Amino acid sequence: MPDFKTMWSGCKSDCQTGCNSSPFAQYDNAASVLKLELKRTSQSWDGAPLPDYLKGKPELVVMRYIFPVGSKLPWHHHPVINYGILHQGELTIIGVDGKKKVVHAGEAIVEMVGSVHYGMNTGDKPVVLDMFYLSLEGMPLAVQHPDIPMK
Repeated sequence: MPDFKTMWSGCKSDCQTGCNSSPFAQYDNAASVLKLELKRTSQSWDGAPLPDYLKGKPELVVMRYIFPVGSKLPWHHHPVINYGILHQGELTIIGVDGKKKVVHAGEAIVEMVGSVHYGMNTGDKPVVLDMFYLSLEGMPLAVQHPDIPMK
């Protein structure tokens, strides 16, 4: 698999000078567009199978989350399938069952559906995370669980 971070870094600097020698220069027509599959799965990060899609009027939602260093979300669960890309930082997701997943910049994550968990920034820079929700109109993206004490 190509080193996308290195290629993107080179492209950003080359674009300031006209993109003539960009690592993407070899892909200069539509038939040669570089495409990288970041994730393909039918399971969430904890190995649980994803549920069937919900029936009803779909609503696709894209959210950007920015977690300051050391911050965390409260316990919650998602009633809908969701997945995302971590652009910056280090995010640790902890399930109520104790399972833990550390996600680093550039990685894709498929969240738990229906399982209580929380996420926290365990790195030394803000987390920037884009999440994509396959929801229904009027359905919440997350349900809070204030009755569970934070660790």
